Amino acid sequence: MASGDDLDSVIEDRAAAVWPTIRDGLRRDIGARSFDQWLGRTRYDGFCKVDRTVALALPSAFMANWVQKNFADRLNLAWRTALPDVTGVRILADDGDVVQNFTAAAAVAETPAAAVEPAFRFDPRLTFDNFLVGDSNRIAHNAARAIAEGGPMRFNPLFVHGPTGQGKTHLLHAIGHGYMARKPHARVLYMSAERFMIDFVHAMRTKDTLAFKARLRSVDLLMIDDFQFIAGKETTQEEFLYTVDELMRGGRRLIISADRSPHELDGIEGRILSRLTQGLVVDIQPADYALRRAIVEAKANAMPQAIPPLVRDLLAARIASNIRELEGGLNRLVAYAALNDRPIDEAFAEDTLADMFRAGRRRVTIDEIQKRVSDHFKIRQAEMVSARRARVVARPRQIAMYLSKQLTPRSLPEIGRRFGGRDHTTVIHAVKQIEKLRAADTEIDADVRLLLRSLEG
Repeated sequence: MASGDDLDSVIEDRAAAVWPTIRDGLRRDIGARSFDQWLGRTRYDGFCKVDRTVALALPSAFMANWVQKNFADRLNLAWRTALPDVTGVRILADDGDVVQNFTAAAAVAETPAAAVEPAFRFDPRLTFDNFLVGDSNRIAHNAARAIAEGGPMRFNPLFVHGPTGQGKTHLLHAIGHGYMARKPHARVLYMSAERFMIDFVHAMRTKDTLAFKARLRSVDLLMIDDFQFIAGKETTQEEFLYTVDELMRGGRRLIISADRSPHELDGIEGRILSRLTQGLVVDIQPADYALRRAIVEAKANAMPQAIPPLVRDLLAARIASNIRELEGGLNRLVAYAALNDRPIDEAFAEDTLADMFRAGRRRVTIDEIQKRVSDHFKIRQAEMVSARRARVVARPRQIAMYLSKQLTPRSLPEIGRRFGGRDHTTVIHAVKQIEKLRAADTEIDADVRLLLRSLEG
């Protein structure tokens, strides 16, 4: 039989070897863009034989804190799945400072499960006071407020769904803050679906499922985030169903969030879907330009560096995928400006956030450009393809050609054909002319900027 030291050496060797596989799996799970932005520069930094944790290092404390906050559960689950003997993950910055030890599984192992209390600390930044409300999230916000007030239950459970990065987790933390403020002695437990699975698997392995069940079913308010990750896990779903039934019978509150509506969740048992839809199902739609602009305004006002209004407009218009990426873009802009000792202007923003702007660019058609330019300059859209050369028509036509070149993948000959069968050299002349005029004429530059924001937003 191998000694403890021999076993630890084996685990250490396997941990180093399995890290590339774990990286590949994470990249598939969270998407190449998110992985490359936040986890792509993560490196394996060793195995600690004392507590059997692995260390992962990132270039800066800022990135390490972000990974700790947003990916700790997922990293821990990935490692525990690949190497069950690993008890947790430590996130480090390259200067060697530990940002936070994520060894929750080890802590549970050392403590009788019955003694483990729901001691989750809600993020102090994620409150109702700084949750900006717009048409896309108003219903979800109002429903969350109703639960946080702790009055009679008008619906149970609450199921909040919407695309990633639109504020679902923020709402759950805000509910936790509000509920605890009104009921200081209430037992509130927030956990991700991945955390639920980790704790349940650990309880089964240690033959301590009764304590696990008692922990979950004794709470007054249970919140499960990112429920979609429980799909396909039959045993975990069965335990979740029993937990839901017990909470509902006891008149306790349940809140679930996911990236899709209940009926769009594949791999979820029908009995669970039935329970989830018997309460209130609300969605959070992608934020519109007005809400994105308000979010940028609020975040930028708290930044240590001045961010001009035109840059704020640019961020809100060009990063439309989700709020989390919008905030990430703003943070990156400020950090890069400080590191390079540069003022923040539009050129700096375009250069620093070029990858995010490209990824967030929605597909614009030439027909849409022609219509938007015609409306802006109050001419008929038919004038875009006419032979008229009067400046009142020719200048808007040139601007539309310029925008078509900037915002669509169409070739110069194709753009020319869409403008009344004109030659590609006409398009080239229009593009150069508008570039020259933008540099010399502030009114035309303002018109083009407005049209760009309108079309991209």
